[in-house]
Amino acid sequence: MRICRLSLVFLLVAASILPLRAQDISVAAAADLQFAMRDIAAGFEKDTGKKVTISYGSSGNFFQQLQNGAPFDIFFSANLDYAQRLQDAGLTEPGSYYRYAKGKIVIWTRKESKLDLTSGMQALLNPSISKIAIANPQHAPYGKAAVEAMQKVGVYDKVKDKLVLGENISQTASFVVSGSADVGIVALSLALSPNMKDAGHYVEVPTGTYQPIEQACVILKTSKNEAVAQQFLSFVKSPAAAEILTQYGFDVSGRAKP
Repeated sequence: MRICRLSLVFLLVAASILPLRAQDISVAAAADLQFAMRDIAAGFEKDTGKKVTISYGSSGNFFQQLQNGAPFDIFFSANLDYAQRLQDAGLTEPGSYYRYAKGKIVIWTRKESKLDLTSGMQALLNPSISKIAIANPQHAPYGKAAVEAMQKVGVYDKVKDKLVLGENISQTASFVVSGSADVGIVALSLALSPNMKDAGHYVEVPTGTYQPIEQACVILKTSKNEAVAQQFLSFVKSPAAAEILTQYGFDVSGRAKP
């Protein structure tokens, strides 16, 4: 009888847990969103009681994984292309494609550095610099933007041998913060993050020197929790989420109305 009662208790507890787990969603997010998405997810969880698990990485790497069925509910790309290509391949929920923000790049160095950044990209020509960190332009949109900007102002060929490539923009930033690189071209959203805003200084790279870093998200057709994913997307479209993105330097002026 005792065993039967314990079994019944176990089944009742399991039954109460399973619906909660069914409310969880898994998000694949570009590394520039590391802090903004954390705050957005916290707001969503507070409002709804539903859990958001976030994985960060380069948009290109996530794109490859998602093509092969990686188990995510939503993908936040650091460009439009990867989200658009998933949609064109029929791998996303119809109507879920959404341009949520535009990102910006900055030149960042540690607080103790004597490097003068006031000349912008020309500062990268300083002979005291031995390593310049950027994200890998092959699969990270912020790395591609960094290369475009350096080429635009004519410094790329002069500094390309000093470049060290991060797997994503978060790793790129860590190279500079740790001293593994003297200077880096990173996302403004990371320069404004708690980890970096008091640890160094930066100058913005003029937006006219690189293609706009327009960013989009999609809900994956393989999502096991589409209803919650749609609810989270609606929250991302809200003024509260727009305010968080703005605090981290994202441009939300072109967002569609919720």
